[in-house]
Amino acid sequence: MKNEKQKIKISIADRVYPLTIAPEQEEGLRRAAKKIETVIKQFEQSYAVRDKQDVLAMCALQFAAQTEHQVITEDREMLLAEEKLRYLHSILDEQIK
Repeated sequence: MKNEKQKIKISIADRVYPLTIAPEQEEGLRRAAKKIETVIKQFEQSYAVRDKQDVLAMCALQFAAQTEHQVITEDREMLLAEEKLRYLHSILDEQIK
């Protein structure tokens, strides 16, 4: 049965969120929630922030920035790989001629 769903509860920032998910999503969601909780605690300790909304906004910004950094890094690596392939292609072209 591919459409099996399960109900879980995820706790983030002192709130519980009931979710209906595919079983293969559970581990990722639980890990993500744990990371969020860790970052929340770090922000609360480092900046003495008491408002959960502010802490969650800072968490969202941090995670979004990490994602964007990964995309930028992957784009740069892809461009570098393309340049190397073009260079190798030109060398092979010269050898064939």
